[in-house]
Amino acid sequence: MKTLVEIEVAIGQLPEAEVRQLAQWLQQYLDDAWDQQMKEDLASGKLDKLIAKAEADIDTHSVRDLHGIL
Repeated sequence: MKTLVEIEVAIGQLPEAEVRQLAQWLQQYLDDAWDQQMKEDLASGKLDKLIAKAEADIDTHSVRDLHGIL
């Protein structure tokens, strides 16, 4: 397996179009990893307290409309 330094050097030798293509692939890879972690956290119950708090805040109207913030 290549070291990070070797990979960085190899990326530096790529044409810009290929670097951009690699960046898109890497972002998709990170997005997929994030999604998987969220699914695992949800399934394990790690997010239960946060979800309950958000639902309680919604029920008591303790939240602001996102459109009003943006």
